[in-house]
Amino acid sequence: MRRSLLFVLFFISALQTWAQLTIQVTATPANTPANAQIYLAGSMNNWNAADPTKILNKNGTQYSITLTLNPGAIEFKFTRGSWASVEGNANGTYLPNRSYNYTGGAKTLQLSIQSWEDLGSGNPGTAASNVQILDNAFYIPQLNRTRRIWMYLPPDYNTANKSYPVLYMHDGQNLFDVNTTAFGVEWRVDESLNSLFQQGDYGCIVVGIDNGGASRLDEYSPWVNSQYGGGQGDEYLDFIVNTLKPYIDAHFRTLPGRNTTGIMGSSMGGLISMYALAERQDVFSKAGILSPAFWFAGNASAEDVATHPKQGDVRVYFVAGGDEPTYVAQDMQAVADAMTTAGFGFSEKSFTVVPGGQHSEWFWAQEFPDAYVWLFQGAVSGSYQVGGKDPLKHAKVYPNPADKWVRLSGVEEDTAIQVQIVGADGKVWNRAQIAGGSPIYTGNLPSGFYMLKVRLENGRWRSMKLVKE
Repeated sequence: MRRSLLFVLFFISALQTWAQLTIQVTATPANTPANAQIYLAGSMNNWNAADPTKILNKNGTQYSITLTLNPGAIEFKFTRGSWASVEGNANGTYLPNRSYNYTGGAKTLQLSIQSWEDLGSGNPGTAASNVQILDNAFYIPQLNRTRRIWMYLPPDYNTANKSYPVLYMHDGQNLFDVNTTAFGVEWRVDESLNSLFQQGDYGCIVVGIDNGGASRLDEYSPWVNSQYGGGQGDEYLDFIVNTLKPYIDAHFRTLPGRNTTGIMGSSMGGLISMYALAERQDVFSKAGILSPAFWFAGNASAEDVATHPKQGDVRVYFVAGGDEPTYVAQDMQAVADAMTTAGFGFSEKSFTVVPGGQHSEWFWAQEFPDAYVWLFQGAVSGSYQVGGKDPLKHAKVYPNPADKWVRLSGVEEDTAIQVQIVGADGKVWNRAQIAGGSPIYTGNLPSGFYMLKVRLENGRWRSMKLVKE
């Protein structure tokens, strides 16, 4: 009996040894600190970036760790103990999760680490001189984690005695510096705002909040998606409103009121920005919603907006790309309609689907200047006004592609406008004189491309592309 028990224990021990994966790191970046500890974070330990049980053993210039695993796919990354010091690609920027299908048995996986995001690749950064890192590890008490925070200060911040509006933006690593962006393309927020400042813009402080990598989807949605996560959006919003914003207002010359405070993001960042505006109208009056991932929460975003009645005037800039999946614009339209249900006027929304636009950083970089100008025009006396007093300068048509009716956003509701819809062959399909908030009938149009022309009485025609599905 004793021999049998010993044999069973020996067999189990041998089986466990046989069912192991050894991960070896054969090369690390030259700028890796000499005393650095390298951690493994992944699906096997709930993406804990500083798990003391997942520290790799160092042997000379190489590192290794042995895992006892059940067969199946795993995802992971290497860190130096935090998500701020996670590994990057050859350019020192975002590296997607590593994946490996472990089929069982004793296996060895040899890998190399190309860079560390916080140390970069050694290539010069592209952030302007008026961009600074406020903190590489700003504490988020609501979630018990830390995050890098970027600050863009207007060119005259150190020479002018004035205070500034503030725009809070998500995915901070993608906003200013190509060396930190996830996809090799940055939004060029600093270059765009510096250019607008030279053209007469009053100036605006931008606070960029890095996303949390593996926790990004959790933080950017208050609703849980059974497949992808979510559910920490309220805590993330509470961090911005009750921790970060008070700090910024206390340490920088800000205009802290709702009329001079905005929030902006793309994809999941668009979802949480819309949620922030609806839930905290006492804090935000402006939201930039670029290619929003409203699909993540089903109808929840539209329902949330519809059930939060208007508390004050707002400006919401909706934009999506024509080459994105059709549901992006459809969901965006549902949320814009929900704003109407909540009591917001048509002039409080700008809604555009840009032909050729994609779900991509280059597209959002392209759209950022127009979004910023429309959101903040008139927020401060002397702020930048594109086109002077032309009330149609920022007119946009939505929905586009059209169904039976379209409207104009960015136009005061009592503005008298002359409208023409002209086909590709020059045929005029519709003529009308409308008020700014009135619908324009498109139900008689065959599928195709058209030009929607608008002008004030006896003014100059402005043309916008219109698509009828």
